[in-house]
Amino acid sequence: MQPKSIDREQLSQVLKLVEAVQREISKVYIGDPEVVQVLLTALVARGHILLEGVPGVAKTTLVKAFSLTLGCSFKRIQFTPDLLPSDITGTYILDMRENTFVLREGPIFAQIVLGDEINRAPAKTQSALLEAMQERQVTIDGQTRPLVPPFMVLATQNPIEHEGTYPLPEAQVDRFMIKLALAYPTETAELQMLETYNRPLPELGPLLQTDQIVMLQELADGVHIERELIEYVLGLVTFTRDHRRVFLGASPRAGLNLLFAAKAWALLRGRDYVLPDDVKSLAPHVLSHRILLTPEAELEGTTPRQILHEALDRVPYRGTARA
Repeated sequence: MQPKSIDREQLSQVLKLVEAVQREISKVYIGDPEVVQVLLTALVARGHILLEGVPGVAKTTLVKAFSLTLGCSFKRIQFTPDLLPSDITGTYILDMRENTFVLREGPIFAQIVLGDEINRAPAKTQSALLEAMQERQVTIDGQTRPLVPPFMVLATQNPIEHEGTYPLPEAQVDRFMIKLALAYPTETAELQMLETYNRPLPELGPLLQTDQIVMLQELADGVHIERELIEYVLGLVTFTRDHRRVFLGASPRAGLNLLFAAKAWALLRGRDYVLPDDVKSLAPHVLSHRILLTPEAELEGTTPRQILHEALDRVPYRGTARA
């Protein structure tokens, strides 16, 4: 299917929707407005997001506020050490009246799924999300059921050094298009937060309906990206694989995710074409969590983001950016 062409009126409507969503979320989430833009980018690019931060920095508040602005079904899963895979996917139970087995759907069948503190469950339970995140379907007892679009997983996790947490398997980490690290707010933002929560909070309402989200996703497919920019994306990904301090670099899926995210990022800024700055802005969010460092590099205090910043400094863009 050919991607839809984009006209100026549609781009103007997209900008109005983005601004409306940001205003609505800012009623309860006090923080960097670019964070909301990144969430929307992942939604429009059909990706999933992992948010990491110490307890109390409003990870869950942000995700719940974001989900309330979407006219989609929403479910929350609180991950715990005793959570079972069937608690996520669901299971077949015996219907005594019909004398047959029927599926009791788990929370994964919602359109927007919040996996809260995802790294508090062991790998076996975390892996219940793999098929859903990659293929938008769930297989239970040999029966495969498709998930209703748009489907998105927003997961939160505490830093791995906290007690009672399990590292996410590399295969699952690679299925998150974007990883966002939420730090403590600035003093000004925290003061605003205290003043905001000192009184009853306003109720948030849906601003984006399912058909509008699907429309945005289809429009993003039609955003133009020059071949030179595609080669630039490949150069960044290849740099992470060839670096001497990297044990495992970004995968081909990472390159695709960066390309899709850049197209969605451009659309949400009212453009039907991608600029080099779009790729540069998103590269740390899309690629950093997919880089595994060598033990020596970790001992020296090197971080994946440092590798990414080095890539952005050293990998040339061999094209002419559009105005």
